Order: sequence, then C-alpha cells, then structure tokens
Amino acid sequence: MSPAPPSTAARLTDIPARLDALAWSPFHTRVVVALGITWILDGLEVTLAGAVSGALQDSPALRLSDAEVGMAASAYLAGAVLGAVFFGWLTDRLGRKRLFWITLGVYLAATGATAFSPDLGFFLACRFLTGAGIGGEYAAINSAIQELVPARHRGQTDLVVNGSFWVGAALGAVGSVVLLEPGRLPLDMGWRLAFGIGAALGIVILFLRRHIPESPRWLMTHGRVEEAEAIVAAIEAQARRAPVDPRDPRDPRKRHAAGLRLAALPRRTTLRDVVRTLLSRYRRRTVVGLVLMASQAFFYNAIFFTYALVLGRFFDVATEDIGLYLLPFAAGNFLGPLLLGRLFDTVGRRRMIALTYAASGILLALTAALFAAGLLGVVAQTAAWSVVFFFASAAASSAYLTVGESFPLEMRALSIALFYAFGTAVGGIAGPWIFGELIGTGERSSIAWGYAFGSALMLAAAAIQWRWGLDAERRSLEDIAAPLSSA
Repeated sequence: MSPAPPSTAARLTDIPARLDALAWSPFHTRVVVALGITWILDGLEVTLAGAVSGALQDSPALRLSDAEVGMAASAYLAGAVLGAVFFGWLTDRLGRKRLFWITLGVYLAATGATAFSPDLGFFLACRFLTGAGIGGEYAAINSAIQELVPARHRGQTDLVVNGSFWVGAALGAVGSVVLLEPGRLPLDMGWRLAFGIGAALGIVILFLRRHIPESPRWLMTHGRVEEAEAIVAAIEAQARRAPVDPRDPRDPRKRHAAGLRLAALPRRTTLRDVVRTLLSRYRRRTVVGLVLMASQAFFYNAIFFTYALVLGRFFDVATEDIGLYLLPFAAGNFLGPLLLGRLFDTVGRRRMIALTYAASGILLALTAALFAAGLLGVVAQTAAWSVVFFFASAAASSAYLTVGESFPLEMRALSIALFYAFGTAVGGIAGPWIFGELIGTGERSSIAWGYAFGSALMLAAAAIQWRWGLDAERRSLEDIAAPLSSA
C-alpha cells in the first residue's frame, strides 16, 4: 500500500488572538528591555560619532576634515542600509531570534575595532560594519517586538523603544564629556575609549537576550505550530488575560475568535511575492511608508550628524563641552515618544502621525529663520532644537511602526529593512555630507536653506499621511495584513 498523500486541509490556529489577549506582564518588559536596547546602541554610536568629531579632527592619527567627518557618518549609514536589507532578508527566512544574535555579534566586533583605527580607511570600514550590524538589528528587533507585544500596547511600545535611541545619545554625550576633557587622557586616546563604550554595552545585551523566545507568529507560518503553541503557553503562564472591552470594535480577539486559517503546507516567500505585495496589493501603503521614512531620515540625519559642527563653528562651543549641549536635545527626543506614545493607540495612528510630522516641520522652519538672522544664542538654539525634536522623535518612531504593521508577517522584517534602506539612502546618506559642505561655507543662510528643505519634506509627509495613512491602532497584525500563507 502506498503512503497517504500529505493533508491539504487548512491549519487552524489561535496563536495571534492568544498573544493579543494577554495583559502586560514581566515577560513583555523583558522583551522590550533585551531587544529594544538596540536603539540605545544606535543612539550611543551616532552621538559619539558627532560628539567626538572635533577630537577626530585633532587626532594625530586621523586628522579628519569637516568633509571627512561627514564621510564617516555616511559610511555608517551606508552600512546600515546594506546591512538592513541583507539581514532583513535572512530574518524572514531564518527567524527573528537567530538574526538578533548574529547582528549583535557584527556590531560588537565592528565597534570594538573602531577604537583601534590607525587611519581614515580603517575607521571608515569599521563605521560601515558597525552600521551594518545596527541596520540588521532594526529589521530583526522591530519585527520581533511587534509580533510579541499585544495589539493595544503595540503603538506606545514601539514608539518608546525607538525613542530610547536618545537614552543612548545621552550616554554618549556624558561619556564624551568625561573622556574628552582636556588633560584627562592623551589626545589620541579619549575618542578610542568612547567607541569602546558601545562594545561594553553590547556584551551586557548578550546576557539579556538569552531567554527571549522565537516569535510564535513566525513559527506558525513556517509549519512549526507545535513549537509556537508551547512558547505561547509558557508566556500565558506568566501573564493573565486582559479583560475584553465590549465597546472596542477593533479588539483583535473578536476578529480572530474562531482562529486564523493557514495553508496546510508552508511555502517560501519569493521575490515575486514581495514585489507583488509592495507594488500591487498594498501600493498605497508602500507610497506612504516610503514618504514617511525618507522625510524623517533626511530631517534627522542631516541635522543631528552635523549638530556638533554647528555648535563649534557658529557658537564657539569647545569640543569637550559638546556633550553637555546634547543632553537637553536628547531629553526632548526621548520625552516626545514617551509622553505622546499612548495617543497613537487611543487618538489613532493616522491623526497622530500627521500631527507630529506637521508640528516638527513648522517648528524647524521657524528655528531656521531665527538661526539665519542670528537671533539665537547657543542656549536658545539648543532649546529650540529640543522642542522641534520632541515632536520629530515621535514622528520618526511612528514611521518604523507604520512599515512594520502594514505588510504580511512572512515579509515583515524585509519590508522594514527595505523601507529603512530606501529612506536612509534618499534622506540620510546624502544629508550629512551636504550639511557638512554647507557648514564649511561658514554662511548661516546656506544652512538655513537646508533646514527649510527638511521642513518642507516633513510637511509633505504629514499631508500624505493624513490623506492615505492607515488606521492600525488596536488591531491585530493579521487583521491589518493577512499572512501570505493564509488559507
């Protein structure tokens, strides 16, 4: 007798509904801390690169020019772009957990090597590889957090996690002040130890991630339902079920009360699937995501990567004091997602994203005009930027939230990577270099026009989000975008 053919009946699973039914628990806190700390690493790296720019220019080994400082920032961003795409593709194929170990390893090795840079070429290579590790982390970590956090907490959690970039920025600022203080260390040693901070923090993260499981949602779409069921049961043992709100029509447990039907046999997502999903099935979501990512990338990277140069060139701030002026800036950036995050789950995604993009664009335009007229001192300039980025930080964080929610589970990490890569390539890589050149002219008006362009991009993004943005608050990921393996 020949063996029976494999069953083609659809598989029924309630894994998404069970994950969304959970109340917040110590498990979710561990996930956010162990995985979300990636943004602290990124903030640390970016801030150190900006704060030590003067030390890099004074270094006997490197002696970087203004343009070369901008080139180093662009090398970091270029690595982040390519790393995000490559590791994002692997994340959807091999799993979230395997990749957030690999990408952390790449980051650790590269940032540690940066401290031993003997010349410009080696320094640029290390910055490129450091960016590759961080870019890969963005794809693996964003997808894992969104798939493990209950739907009604997803918006606030994602914004606060992304906003924690500025906790790293504050650490980098304080570290640079201590390590770059004149006379404390040899001239060529302070900036090397500053980059060593990132490697030390990365080692701590290795221990924090030991007990974070694979995403049950990823497992269920790859035919490993029993393994996914066991993980969900273990999570449920640590967390109670949240009460159902009968007034909430978006409660994902109502949508998937009967379970999610998946094809009997899992299939590998092809490039054709990705192209068809992005350019045909969810074409409008693709346009919105690209606009949000590109505008915030230019806005942020152009200004922040050259922050130290502006303070030094136009306000005569000493290299060793740059970090002090980064602290209020970092505080405004972290407080924005922290205080506004809950509104993205209550007032709604479309309204809040449009509001934060518009507010940051308008405020930057006003700041640019005051800067060009020379009406702001260094304290007033720092305060103005802090207010601008209170809103801009929430806006930028919401861009990552949007692209993660908008597309099917089987291509979520790759989607995050592709949008991040596009946004960074268009708005991020050129921005620091362009602004480095503008600062080199010594003309306030030239820089102000650059700020005005960034403002216009944010206002255009706000209009597009208001018109075509997605109302994803409190909805299950599978409700927003059904898995490609749905039956």
